[in-house]
Amino acid sequence: MNKGQIQNSLARKLFIITLLSGTFTMSISQSSLSTAYPTLMKFFGVTAPTIQWLTTGFMLIMCIMMPISPWLLNNFSFKKIFLSVVGIFALGTLIIITAQSFPMAMLGRGLEAIGVGVLFPSFQSVLLTITPESKRGATMGYAGLVMGSALASGPIISGIVLNFLKWQGLFVIFLLIMIVIFISGLFNIKDVMPRHKASLDLISTIYLLGLIGLLYVVNQAGATKSLSTNLTILLVISIVLTVLFVHRQLTKKEPLLDLKVMKNFNFDLAAILTGFSYISLIVVTIIYPLYYQNVLHVSVLKSGLALVPPAIVLSILNPLTGSLADKIGFKATLITGMSMITVGWFLLFILHFKLSMLPMILIAILIEGGNAFVMMPATTLGGNSLPEDLIPHGTAIITTARQLFGSLGVSLATLILVITNQNHHLPANDGLIGYQRVFAFFFVIEVIGLIFAFMIKNTKKASK
Repeated sequence: MNKGQIQNSLARKLFIITLLSGTFTMSISQSSLSTAYPTLMKFFGVTAPTIQWLTTGFMLIMCIMMPISPWLLNNFSFKKIFLSVVGIFALGTLIIITAQSFPMAMLGRGLEAIGVGVLFPSFQSVLLTITPESKRGATMGYAGLVMGSALASGPIISGIVLNFLKWQGLFVIFLLIMIVIFISGLFNIKDVMPRHKASLDLISTIYLLGLIGLLYVVNQAGATKSLSTNLTILLVISIVLTVLFVHRQLTKKEPLLDLKVMKNFNFDLAAILTGFSYISLIVVTIIYPLYYQNVLHVSVLKSGLALVPPAIVLSILNPLTGSLADKIGFKATLITGMSMITVGWFLLFILHFKLSMLPMILIAILIEGGNAFVMMPATTLGGNSLPEDLIPHGTAIITTARQLFGSLGVSLATLILVITNQNHHLPANDGLIGYQRVFAFFFVIEVIGLIFAFMIKNTKKASK
């Protein structure tokens, strides 16, 4: 690894700023489309389930690219990878801007997903590799600021932009930012990762379709509120392919994704905890606006603006909690975060009456604040638990698991809402009972997460 290229303080800062700026813009694009769905449906003349594919398809493509990122890091210079994914993302964005039909928009969205799927695990691997272990918590705190805050603020930002511009204007802004980042990358991104040439395992890549199948079934089951015969068949096929993928990675001399990192107990706990925290973050981002609109009957704009205070707290805490993990250790930091998340869901679960916006916002601040203590500190703990050459594999596993956890959480929350309201003969998403059951379910989930946090080895630094 040529770390010497970024030893200079200014060069290092420019490297990290360029890297995080690209990731932040891509992360916002991931969660920003929900606000524009009605406009996009009218423009392309398609139904809500069809337009939802701009997000669902995005996640499916992103999910298959994540496990391939370690192979890319091993075979190509990071500078080439970064410039390529920024270029692919920008091309996809340009196609969306000029699209006159839904298939063209879907093509552009797919290209964006390829860029995001490669960059999300790669940028975390790079930050962990170039940073001394004693300072990784602080550095990854800024990574958490990028990912968590962008996810939480994406719908807010897009809502504001769409108030002043046509829907294409949102993507024009993304495109202009990515052009600036590409130019910056030409000068500031360096080749900092070690490389171990290996051929691409095409069979493993085919088996990866099992992960896409699982993610698709989870999303469709949540959307249709049932598991049809076709979905059941696809679920079985997907499970078989996933099992074959796991077996091949454990038995192949040079696997596409080295699952042997799972033999490290602290790494396993880190992967689980980052998934549990991500579930809470994404469920709050999606369920809270529904609660505001359907239970409190506030406007879409107010329900979106109510997400701003938790997003601000998350943004402020992310860099601070990273430094805290370096100082007091990961176990104490993660227990603190999981406790905050658990208490937040407990309050939502135990208060069996209609809560006004202020207490709901305060509880959201508690949950999202807890996320800042967990998601990136857990990712850092996972990286610290591995030898340097396995860090790309570890971050790819954690990032993929996080995506699967998040999709499962949203689908389960939607399913609980719909089934409860059907049993009580209420319109979909309406009524307090369904939300109370969602709150109870995620309280139980986060209690389990808190137990996992207590199981972490009690050391300031993760063991090698």
